[in-house]
Amino acid sequence: MQKTMVKEEFDAAVAKLRAALDSSEAVLIGAGSGLSTAAGYAYSGDKFKKYFGDFVRRYGIQDIHSGGFYEFRDMETYWAWWSRHIWLNRYEPIPSDLYSRLRELVKDKNYFVLTTNFDHCFQRAGFEKERLFYNQGDYGLLQSRKPHGEAAEATYENRHLIKEMLIVQGFRISSSGRLIPPDVSEMKMKVPAKLIPRSPEDGDYLVPSLRKDKEFVEDEGWRQAFLNYTFFKKDTEHARILYFELGVGKRTPENIKYPFYEMTAENKKAVYACVNLSEAVAPEQIRSRSICIQDDIAKVIRALG
Repeated sequence: MQKTMVKEEFDAAVAKLRAALDSSEAVLIGAGSGLSTAAGYAYSGDKFKKYFGDFVRRYGIQDIHSGGFYEFRDMETYWAWWSRHIWLNRYEPIPSDLYSRLRELVKDKNYFVLTTNFDHCFQRAGFEKERLFYNQGDYGLLQSRKPHGEAAEATYENRHLIKEMLIVQGFRISSSGRLIPPDVSEMKMKVPAKLIPRSPEDGDYLVPSLRKDKEFVEDEGWRQAFLNYTFFKKDTEHARILYFELGVGKRTPENIKYPFYEMTAENKKAVYACVNLSEAVAPEQIRSRSICIQDDIAKVIRALG
């Protein structure tokens, strides 16, 4: 990991970003997993072991990301894992006020959000639904495992089902939505077969609606959000716009990073800003209109506010 900026560099970069934000006619936020990490989500370490210690011991799974790709032998165990995974990252309260602070920065602007995150934090923090495009999916939705026919366009909300699955494993859920684990000896690693969800359209198992492969369902909500994003880009292609990239890594740069580079290059009034703990860079072509801040996103948002 590269070093963060020294104070003088940081202050100057934040002042430049503040000026770009104030003078912009529109803001397109591009958010990756680094934003939720900065908001306090923990995908490994002590909290992970608190809720997934049994999976660590039995399967050797060491973090949320790798567990999401583990091929469990039966759906009862699969859903024991995924019910915890989904609740902690979709329904528990957001760990900090970072997303709310970000909303305060842009709420009076013509803004739009493009994100690869599944946690739905933007909408939960008060961002307008019509200004959001979760192009990689949502932990709060299920879809058929291999969708066909009517199931090819169908998704299903899952909160009630996920809650049931957690309770039968021994967990409790507080009035605020916090997940409370049982004693280790009482924690179950399977859910009953009767709770395993199936598609009413094609009868196949339901799974989280995430773009992990070519089976991802682009439902009516996804298509409408894509249209809203398309219209926003068209309406602002010649505007004084800030392309505001937050926590986007190198894993899938084609979703946000590369399009932001291209749109900044095509519009000479545009400014590109990248805030990232270790990968804040811009290509030479747009470097004179770029603001790269290599530091903690939460620290930057607080400084802007």
